[in-house]
Amino acid sequence: MLTLLDLLSAVSLLVWGTHIVRTGIMRVYGADLRRVLSRSVERKPMAFLAGIGVTTLVQSSNATTLLVTSFVAQNLVGLTPALVVVLGADVGTAIMARILTFDLSWLSPLLVLFGVIFFLSRKQTRVGQIGRTLIGLGLILLALQLIVAAARPITQAAGVQVIFSTLTGDVMLDALIGALFAIISYSSLAAVLITATLTATGVISFKVALCLVIGANLGSGLLAWLNASGSNAAGKRVALGSLLFKLIGCMIILPFVNPIAEWLDPLPVNDEELVIFFHVFYNLIRCLLMVPFVGAMARLCQRLVPKDAETDPRLKPKHLDRSSLDTPALALANAARETLRIGDVVEQMLETFSKVFHGEPREERTVRRLDDDVDVLYTAIKLYLARMPKDDLADEESRRWAETIEMALNLEQAGDIIERMSGDVADKSLAARRAFSVDGVKELEALQEQLLSNLRLSLSVFLSRDVNSARRLRRAKHRFRILNRRFAHAHVDRLHRENVQSIETSSLHLGLLGDMKRLNSLFCAIAYNVLEQPDDDDKEQALFD
Repeated sequence: MLTLLDLLSAVSLLVWGTHIVRTGIMRVYGADLRRVLSRSVERKPMAFLAGIGVTTLVQSSNATTLLVTSFVAQNLVGLTPALVVVLGADVGTAIMARILTFDLSWLSPLLVLFGVIFFLSRKQTRVGQIGRTLIGLGLILLALQLIVAAARPITQAAGVQVIFSTLTGDVMLDALIGALFAIISYSSLAAVLITATLTATGVISFKVALCLVIGANLGSGLLAWLNASGSNAAGKRVALGSLLFKLIGCMIILPFVNPIAEWLDPLPVNDEELVIFFHVFYNLIRCLLMVPFVGAMARLCQRLVPKDAETDPRLKPKHLDRSSLDTPALALANAARETLRIGDVVEQMLETFSKVFHGEPREERTVRRLDDDVDVLYTAIKLYLARMPKDDLADEESRRWAETIEMALNLEQAGDIIERMSGDVADKSLAARRAFSVDGVKELEALQEQLLSNLRLSLSVFLSRDVNSARRLRRAKHRFRILNRRFAHAHVDRLHRENVQSIETSSLHLGLLGDMKRLNSLFCAIAYNVLEQPDDDDKEQALFD
């Protein structure tokens, strides 16, 4: 019982070490990996190599699949290139299996030692996250040693040897047991290592070992499918495609296990290493042969997994993938994309307010509905960002976190102001049958157009964080303030000339000018966050805005 507990704890340590490596790598290089994957999917060879490279870094094909799945769910990557990346990830994890089977027992304590030093000394920097990754690598190496050590006493038990001695002929049964190994150990790598150990000790024959390795690959596909069971349709399609590719490969090679075993057995390599080499070359050949059929597989998965139930997209966030929360670069990108959706809704509100202003009171209801949508998206973004492990964020990621929450808050407040403006115009002008003066209408229209322009520029600055665009936005803000002040003076001049329309709508007119000034300040606030060292006058001005 204690030996079984040691094995399970070693497997748990392997899973935890893989998680630490994935999160550490993604926190340091997450944005770079995201760019590499998004640029590499245009051509199949590059997508395949990207899958191998990313898996080598994050030490897990499941982690790469999770990353690609989130891209597919957000329509950043198509299903077909995503499946190519996943095939490359299978090769990457097989290569890492070969590397990790070398005698690296001396390396594990060194990685943990230096990783702890780096992580504790500079926790919130890139160096600290690299230390986190080193700790994970050390734990992976230690876990693999513990798995092999814990498996030996189990395999030497008489009852276990009797059970394994029955695995002598039925290739399908042997493959299913290999898949069960991978699911129980939560890692195809661990299952392959245990199989190699069983072969080296003579508990199972070389032929049975090949069947178990093939089944372990199938088991990793089943694990990915189980993990994607709570995902959306896009995530399920990626996992299903990966599983079907592994199932097809399994069905093709199993009938030829006997001749393959007879061909490999005489080679001057011990059985343990032969099992590992077979694992590598089986995945390499299988994945290369499957690449030309990814298009057909994508179409099949789309037929088998229907789309999610359609809902009003404005009432439900589309990009806030919770599985990305451990990857700050990706999670922040998700929150930024959702914030841009708020900006799109606010732009619709401004355009709809223009219809209200020009005598369409029914559109005021549309403005209220759009503001409710803004509130829903803002609340979702706020809660999403609150779930992020903020203490572990690097300085640049902390600044982006603050920019995103501030931008979302400013847009939410802007939506409230536009809703109030729309209600005021509907009640105090249209319902009361009080019209603005001709000059007043032209002035408010000019400010409205400038507001739309500044909103679009602010969203561009928020997305690109371009300093030159931020300076343009800051200048546009000051021009708007000057124009707003001039129109206010012009309105007072019309009051002095006793313009009847100006007198009747004076309170409403000045109120709209004030609201537009506040909207402009909210839209342009992002410029001061992007500019590295704003002038003191700008800081003081931002406070009064």
